[in-house]
Amino acid sequence: MRTNFVLVDLENVQPDRLALLDKDHFKVKVFVGANQSKISVDAVLMIHQLGERAEYIKITGAGPNSLDFHIAFYIGYIAATEPSACFHIISKDKGFDPLIEHLKDKKILVTRKEKVADISIVKRETAKTPAERMTRVLERLKSSRPRTLAKLNNTIATLFHKQLSEEDLQNVVQALLSDGHITVTDNKLSYAIP
Repeated sequence: MRTNFVLVDLENVQPDRLALLDKDHFKVKVFVGANQSKISVDAVLMIHQLGERAEYIKITGAGPNSLDFHIAFYIGYIAATEPSACFHIISKDKGFDPLIEHLKDKKILVTRKEKVADISIVKRETAKTPAERMTRVLERLKSSRPRTLAKLNNTIATLFHKQLSEEDLQNVVQALLSDGHITVTDNKLSYAIP
């Protein structure tokens, strides 16, 4: 599985639910402003629990967008050394959005979310009920629609990193059928995606 780097703009957000990142495929970099002197105890304890997969990066200079430039630098540096990596910026700062669009054009996978729980891979990994899983599958089917039931099963299994049991996978397919999102005719699929 590809490494997911979560880059936290601590000047802009106080991250919550960091426990969701306590998996081997996540690495966390917490960017702390040069004049920032306070971090919540809960965040510190969770970051500490992540061990070597998390680190603080204290910005040495103060100035407009100084921290943002550091985040941009680390994305470039890591992308050059780990081209398959995926990046998630945790920040409310929409100033990152033009950079993200440029990086996507360069085939570097980057998103910006305001909360850790909003990261797509985290949502998929925490989806437990067939309805939650179906919601994740519907998001995926908006951009890619397999033509056969076998390919749909493979798409769902891949979406959940092959962690679903056969029963769980079939429950998702059944939910899609029951809610009328897919129709099967001679093993061919047709879709009614909202």
